[in-house]
Formats: sequence, structure tokens, C-alpha cells
Amino acid sequence: MNQDINNGEKVSHWSEDEKLRMIDVSDKNPTRRVAKATGKILIKDATISLIRSGETPKGDIFTVSKIAGINAVKETQFLIPMCHNLNITHCEITFEILKNAISVETTVKTHNRTGVEMEALVGTAMALLTIYDMLKPVDKTMVISDLELIEKSGGKSGDWKKSS
Repeated sequence: MNQDINNGEKVSHWSEDEKLRMIDVSDKNPTRRVAKATGKILIKDATISLIRSGETPKGDIFTVSKIAGINAVKETQFLIPMCHNLNITHCEITFEILKNAISVETTVKTHNRTGVEMEALVGTAMALLTIYDMLKPVDKTMVISDLELIEKSGGKSGDWKKSS
């Protein structure tokens, strides 16, 4: 079950005797790691107007969603079973109000032996879910979509950026 997917290196969560395990990163050198993820939540026009007016029923959706996303980044190891415990050195979550959506971008940094892609994705997902929770009294038709990693840097596999 080991797969050659990392520049010739065998990477697997399965041991030689086919038992599940966390990948051993102890021999890797710590490097600066950065990952960015995005996602959006599709929202009706009337709800966008309510957001712009600052009169949403549960208060400031952006501050609450940012806190939820940052907390989720720090707790990823407990949410995704094979994620390592990482010392997060920076997390930034930004929002953009679009015509019929809110876009969320999460940037996560660390200096470690493994990357922060999952942390960026989890932070974005939780920020989006919190927006949904904050707005569900006025719009139950919202749809969370396009959750994706858009770039990462650091580590043995190097830099990667989603092509446009």
C-alpha cells in the first residue's frame, strides 16, 4: 500500500505489516511551512444586504468566524486523525464580500517537519461553517463550496501553487 507520490519517497500511513500508523517525520529537518486555502459560501442577495448593513441577527459574523477558524487551525490534530501536533506560528483569516457570496482565505505558518495544508483547510471550513451558523436564522439556503488548497511552500516537496 505504500505509494511513491513524494519525489521517489514512499509515503504511507500503513506499516510494512499493513497496520495503520501516523507517518514518522522525526528524521525530517524543520523548515518554514506556509499554506493557503480558500472557500466560499453562497448567499442570497437579501442576506448580503443584511451583512453590509451590519444588522445580522447574531452579531458580528466576521469576528466570530475568524475566532472559530483560528481555533480550528490550532485543533486540527484532534479533528483529522493522522495530522501531527504542530506549533502554529501564524494564522490569518480574511473575508471578502462578493456579489452573492463571502469568500474566506486562511493562511497558516509554522517552522516544522510537516506542512500546514490541513490546518489551512480546516480553518477555512470552520470559518465558513460559522458564517452559516451566524446567518441561518435569515437564510437556510446558503451553500458552502470551493474549499481548496491554493498554495503551499516549504518541505521536501517544495512549493506548489494552484494554476489559474
